[in-house]
Amino acid sequence: MKSKKIVINNPNGLDLDLAGIVCKKAVQYKSLITFAYRDGTANAKSVLSVLGSCVRGGDEIELFCDGVDEDEAIAAITALLTPGK
Repeated sequence: MKSKKIVINNPNGLDLDLAGIVCKKAVQYKSLITFAYRDGTANAKSVLSVLGSCVRGGDEIELFCDGVDEDEAIAAITALLTPGK
């Protein structure tokens, strides 16, 4: 299992547009992809789960990837959530 803390730098947080992009990318991987925020967790492969987390711009999440392609998955999702870094 891989994990990484990420600060969401999108001013709108994980809004519908970004949630859709993240989910579309996440479903391409076999690994279980989740993230923890506050007292809960969200399934990165579910738009409703991501939106339900209510993550705002500037908030920090911890991304978890567990599976055969976890290295590729964590790199791809991190790149989506932190463009330009």
